[in-house]
Amino acid sequence: MNRILFNADELDADGHVTFGGVRAEHVLTILHGEVGQTLKTGVVDGLIGTGVIERIEGEKVTVKCVHDREAAPPWIDLVLAPPRPRAMKRLLPQLAAMGVGRIVLVGAAKVEKAFWGAQLLKEEIYRPLLVDGLMQAGTTALPTIQIERTFGRWLEGGRFEEQFGRQTDRIVAHPECGARRAANVCEPPRLASRPVLAIGPEGGWTDDEVEHLEAHGFRRMSLGPRILRTDTATIALLAQLMPVYDSFWMP
Repeated sequence: MNRILFNADELDADGHVTFGGVRAEHVLTILHGEVGQTLKTGVVDGLIGTGVIERIEGEKVTVKCVHDREAAPPWIDLVLAPPRPRAMKRLLPQLAAMGVGRIVLVGAAKVEKAFWGAQLLKEEIYRPLLVDGLMQAGTTALPTIQIERTFGRWLEGGRFEEQFGRQTDRIVAHPECGARRAANVCEPPRLASRPVLAIGPEGGWTDDEVEHLEAHGFRRMSLGPRILRTDTATIALLAQLMPVYDSFWMP
């Protein structure tokens, strides 16, 4: 944890919060917390700042927080045909840490049908994973997760354009960039809006799905001819795009 985060309703009107559990364990055992020590703190979907330890009672810590600065904002949105739940569970904290704002889970042709019954899709299961990623990155903007089980209906039925109509920089991950095979976007970044990145399932997008995405303004991005697992490809793609877009959209 590079920043201890709290929900807004955990703090009283004066900025005091008493907490236990994993966060307190981290403060006491990793940070060797003691009364008077200053911690990096923040509020989920809110401001960041510092907190001073005022009291330690057993496994409980009381901190007085002052949050007065904006955290780094999200810089990209993700359309993701989800991998198996185990891989998805590993991936979610990393998406939050890397600055993804919106995550739309779409039911592409090669997504396993059993995924939609996974416990991971419940907010009480996935939210702590996202918060873990935020604490790692030291930021606070909690990604939103939207579930669209029918890819074509969502893309062609108007909901995609309602949500992303103003975001004109749209990228679809695909091993082949036409005649080129390059480890970058086939066209220069547009930087006109926060980008939307579409990443397919383990078996890849079908040709028809790629054509539909391209009809909606998506351009291909390739990491080369190797076929990667979804979680590996996602992190690699975000890592390549982050130096361009994240610095551009920082306030």
